[in-house]
Amino acid sequence: MSVGIRHDDLRRRNRAMVIAAVRRARQPSRTEIAATTGLSHSTISAISSDLIGEGILTESKPSEAGSLKRGRPQVGLSLNPEAAAVMTVVLSLNFLSVAVIDYAGQVISEEQRRLDTLTIARDALIGECTAIVRRRFEDPDLDVHRIARIALAIQGITDTRARAMLWSPITPHTDIAFADILEDEFGIPATMENDCNMMAIALRWRDPDRYRNDFIAILLSHGIGMGLVLKGELFTGTHSSGGEFGHMIHRPNGALCRCGRRGCVEAYAGNYAIWRNARQLGEDAEPVADVSDADMRSLAAVARESDGPEREAYRKAGEALGYGLGSLFALIDPAPVAMVGVSAAAFDLIEPALRKAIAQTAGGQHSEWISFEAEPNELPLIREGCAMRALTFVDQEIFAPGVLARGSAGKSVA
Repeated sequence: MSVGIRHDDLRRRNRAMVIAAVRRARQPSRTEIAATTGLSHSTISAISSDLIGEGILTESKPSEAGSLKRGRPQVGLSLNPEAAAVMTVVLSLNFLSVAVIDYAGQVISEEQRRLDTLTIARDALIGECTAIVRRRFEDPDLDVHRIARIALAIQGITDTRARAMLWSPITPHTDIAFADILEDEFGIPATMENDCNMMAIALRWRDPDRYRNDFIAILLSHGIGMGLVLKGELFTGTHSSGGEFGHMIHRPNGALCRCGRRGCVEAYAGNYAIWRNARQLGEDAEPVADVSDADMRSLAAVARESDGPEREAYRKAGEALGYGLGSLFALIDPAPVAMVGVSAAAFDLIEPALRKAIAQTAGGQHSEWISFEAEPNELPLIREGCAMRALTFVDQEIFAPGVLARGSAGKSVA
């Protein structure tokens, strides 16, 4: 009996390794998979044959360039887009989006809509989220039977079980078990994710050379958030999604934050804070509910043209971010940083003060090792992170055990 169990576990592990190698390399040959996984060619040949027969993988035709080389051309393996699909939902300040993504990672259907997240009633907010998902299931052009997982991301704190939103600055409502609500409504496994954590997941898939064992993703938007990867693992708290970098204290009893406390990093570096300082409204001024991306781009343009209050506002943002990161680096050592969001497009205005502040901290002793990259649009990263989280679940929990054949990954919705 134990021998059979060990054999099943080994088979599942090897299948998972092959699927993961194909997902990372996109179109590797069997020889390349062997080099990546360490599995024998005979094992890979047997597993790939099974996966092709089950409709999980497909063989790609040799390229024209490859066919001109001597010897037998290498046949690549690809993920079969029709094997399964996942759905991502992103809820942010005054914005809701949904996308259906095929097994190869391509968006095949999407919808976006504006809503007032700060004033909408609790039941109405839940209703908007379930309605946008239901419209995808009712799309006659989609094969809803292939949808195997739903991942919803939100700005704010989620629980470590990936089931509920505990608190978010985009809504006054707390403790909404979105994952359970979606599962009960549609009969599809669901998770509730922190948006910055999903940015970190996406970055690791996009650029594994830069974003590997230790790195940080910072959201520079209306709010300030962080996704943190340490020793190759996404950092979360014991009870929550962790990484609330934006609400670390920069200056005790300082500027009013939209969380209700004072002196948070976000109260100096969030879009509303930069806007408030640029308009010289004072630290007691109530944070504005929203500042459009267009307004932030215009503000940055003015800051680049003249040394006035606009440029000073970005300097204060850089200082707050720098001291916060410097304190963090004193704990974890310097690591690559990705700045994401509309204000990342103004990183040239933020970086000088940020680096100066880091250099003044214990974590800045090796500041020359700290590198930054900017990505001005967070939605694609959040969506991609959700998709990869969900697709990895399909890879490991559905297709690696071999329990489902092609076309039966998801459940139908009445």
